[in-house]
Amino acid sequence: MKPFLILQLRPETDASDAEYASILNRSALTADHTHRIRLDRDPLPKGLDVTEYAGVIVGGGPGCVSDPADTKSAMDARIEAEIMGLMPQIIAADHPFMGCCYGLGILAHHLGGDVSKAQYSESVGPSTCALTAEAATDPLTAGLPHQWQAFVGHKEAVQALPPGCVHLVASAPCPFQMIRYGTHVYATQFHPEADAHDFEQRIHIYKDHGYFPPEQADTLIETCHSADVTVPGEILHRFAARYGGAA
Repeated sequence: MKPFLILQLRPETDASDAEYASILNRSALTADHTHRIRLDRDPLPKGLDVTEYAGVIVGGGPGCVSDPADTKSAMDARIEAEIMGLMPQIIAADHPFMGCCYGLGILAHHLGGDVSKAQYSESVGPSTCALTAEAATDPLTAGLPHQWQAFVGHKEAVQALPPGCVHLVASAPCPFQMIRYGTHVYATQFHPEADAHDFEQRIHIYKDHGYFPPEQADTLIETCHSADVTVPGEILHRFAARYGGAA
């Protein structure tokens, strides 16, 4: 069986390791069925062929696709360019892809969509999401409850559905929570891998990164632990199960 390619962007080792562990946990993948690359320290191998992998999963991170180029660090600019460089392969082959949070911005931007901070940013914590009519027939969302909670936290968002995409999940604060392009290319604004412990850790790590007033950290942590967040993990599990048997 082919492994899944896990691309991570977080420069903090504790956050990156915890995110990877949560991806494995929610997807039910094992470490030996993945190829993990921390892009903050390791560049993508030259000539990487995405079809050598069962699927590609892109984690979240503190960067924003919509930030002006001259404000991005050299590392953030390199990471963004390397992931963007894979998108033509993924789109052309309709290769299984799951972009989580930052990955939605990458997909939408590549497709010519509007990604910006104009509207729809969300503070860190749980958000109530709802399935769209199109979600009823999608393998990753069919049969799920109509409404459920997910963990979010982002400064930028997709402003309008990118050309050629199907809208699968919405929320009141941020309409485009999950989209699909083609048959196998997905992205979510919410974090399908995360639980309350993940977000408690991220709140501590990113409390001075402008996502929320630092003095609200304890209240946000309490809110996260009181939330019932299970459906997002099921979506990630379905993605891995659907594509994990690729020969």
